[in-house]
Amino acid sequence: MAQLPEADPLIHDLLAQEVARQNDGLELIASENFVSRPVMQAMGSPLTNKYAEGLPGKRYYGGCQVVDQVENIARDRAKRLFGCDWVNVQPHSGANANASIYLTLMRPGDTFLGLDLAHGGHLTHGSPVNFSGILYKAEYYGVDKDGPLAGRIDMNKVREKAKAIRPRMISIGASAYARDFDYAAFRDIADEVGAFLWMDMAHTAGLIAAGVLNDPMPHCHIVSTTTHKTLRGPRAGMLLIGKDGENTLGKVAPKSGRVKNWSELFDSSVFPGMQGGPLMHVIAAKAVAFEEALQDDFKAYAKQVVLNAQVMADAFTERGYQVVSGGTDNHLALIDLRSKGITGKEAEEALQAADITVNKNMVPYDDQSPFVTSGIRVGTPAMTTRGLGPDEFREIVDLMDRVITNPSDETVLQHVKGAIHEMTARFPLYDFVTA
Repeated sequence: MAQLPEADPLIHDLLAQEVARQNDGLELIASENFVSRPVMQAMGSPLTNKYAEGLPGKRYYGGCQVVDQVENIARDRAKRLFGCDWVNVQPHSGANANASIYLTLMRPGDTFLGLDLAHGGHLTHGSPVNFSGILYKAEYYGVDKDGPLAGRIDMNKVREKAKAIRPRMISIGASAYARDFDYAAFRDIADEVGAFLWMDMAHTAGLIAAGVLNDPMPHCHIVSTTTHKTLRGPRAGMLLIGKDGENTLGKVAPKSGRVKNWSELFDSSVFPGMQGGPLMHVIAAKAVAFEEALQDDFKAYAKQVVLNAQVMADAFTERGYQVVSGGTDNHLALIDLRSKGITGKEAEEALQAADITVNKNMVPYDDQSPFVTSGIRVGTPAMTTRGLGPDEFREIVDLMDRVITNPSDETVLQHVKGAIHEMTARFPLYDFVTA
């Protein structure tokens, strides 16, 4: 078999361009990270050839004796990592994992309560253009506009909303909320209104695994996550239950009449409910990433991610930027640019010209459209993986400020790009195109 450069030079050249982009630029998108070479090698393995519908020991195909061991290792490591009773490592993505939760706990038209997307919530928590908002009735809680809880969730208001609408499910989790969650308070509210409680820790899974943030497992009926982002694994999803037990939906085994456990219901909602054969090469990569996350140096990494984010937030504040909620507890900061006279879209484009990658992002009570926005979201997981610390992140904010305040000045953009390249050269990333 020809190597990729010979077999498909066009694709190989594009891969080389992307590796150069990742090597040379600053990756500040909060939902991105850099996987290790072992994780990448597992993803590129011949396990991609194997169909394995079903669960280990209960497959619909023969020849699964090896991949059964791989999946069991991934499950066991995930359970140790998060201290939970059950996991399903088969979801292809966080969205697939979330869809399985709706399929298990909700009926079309049922009401659920989640964080407003415009206030930092997830797409799959009720956006009107997403299945979650099309098939189910989405209601929202948000963050305060001003006062002592400006930019933060007021749990008293969440309780008032939940009592008013009596949702079947309450969701927690965000893509652009910089504060930790009070899971015990959410569970009290869910119990008061008879709702299921679901945490989507896609953004913060690595920080939770490392003990840097509060643990949702003792409080939530079901937890979902992606395995990339702060967990630093392959792009995929996972479901977890802190403490398994008999379901309360009246679902029984058809032959014996035994009440099924929650884990059985969610297993079935993943396959055959939401998807077919699992991606066994990706599950192998998950196993490798989970083993990495079980090591002490990952805990140190997670702490550094948060410290670096706090340094960034403080540096933006010192330069007169409005940081939503006044700071951060996790891996990201949401920057309101309205006081600087520039939109999120304009800032993203100018920064990209200087090889600084961020994403435009709506801020609470935004007066711009989602395609323009008034803010940017910045995150520290990827560049912390490369070894950058507080000194570098202070310098990064200074360079970003120069671009944001001079977005059309080509001399400034080129100077900043040069400084970025000097910085990234001190923290090498990949010396290969394919692992």
